[in-house]
Amino acid sequence: MNKDTLKREINDRVRLIDQALDNYLSNSAMPETLHQAMRYSVFAGGKRLRPVLLLASAEAVGGNADLLLPAAAAFEMVHTYSLIHDDLPAMDNDDFRRGQPTNHKVFGEAMAILAGDGLLTEAFGLITECCVSESIAPGTVVTVIKELSLAAGPFGMIGGQAADISSENQSIDKEVLDYIHSHKTGALFKACVRAGAIMGGGSAEQLAALTRYAENLGLAFQITDDVLDVEGDSRKLGKTVGSDERLKKATYPSLYGLEVSKKLAADAVDRTLRALDMFGREADLLRYIAGYLLERDN
Repeated sequence: MNKDTLKREINDRVRLIDQALDNYLSNSAMPETLHQAMRYSVFAGGKRLRPVLLLASAEAVGGNADLLLPAAAAFEMVHTYSLIHDDLPAMDNDDFRRGQPTNHKVFGEAMAILAGDGLLTEAFGLITECCVSESIAPGTVVTVIKELSLAAGPFGMIGGQAADISSENQSIDKEVLDYIHSHKTGALFKACVRAGAIMGGGSAEQLAALTRYAENLGLAFQITDDVLDVEGDSRKLGKTVGSDERLKKATYPSLYGLEVSKKLAADAVDRTLRALDMFGREADLLRYIAGYLLERDN
């Protein structure tokens, strides 16, 4: 498939994910402000990269992506919760996200915290809907819940965030920087891809290859994110650039410089593509996403 076709395929999946999220977050029985705050950040214009990766990974191993929409939506909820909390004054203290005021700027800090907590908690229950049709075994769904728990918790995203905070105003080495980014960003990427492959019925060999793909994809994404924070356009990014330097955060450009960082990102993308060598055209969406990382400006 050519790039235009693949882009349309991505957009089709994004629409399905948005429809699923709208459906799952339509219950207004919860307190009105909490409901509004949760929906505000979920529908603030995200790229849906993580849930698309989940669906594309399932398709790469021959699975039915339509059955996995609850899981795809759940992973996006977890990602959105992390952004809400990341923007708080106690964390990065950002005023804008995706071109709009951050959640706490609109709803206040307390409600923003609760909105993030609500999305995180709801996500785990939502994944269980994947076994309602009985097409996916409950044991497989439990395995995916465990994958998400590890990726989002202290051994994954939260651990990476904690290390990131502890490293502010510190001089750190490559090992610490790699730990921060492989956990803070990479862990959820890997869990999305693995979840899709597991629920799609992938073999052990396919799962191993897609895990390598995801690990390098997460690295490429984070390096590119670091580079964009230095030289990106805040209007395209939808957030203020230079926040890493303002907070004296450890980044790839601060450790390696911009040009070397860009080369590291390109090398990581090359490894993602090599990890897909065993797959045919069924993995073209995954290849497209990897290539997109080097071209993205937001």
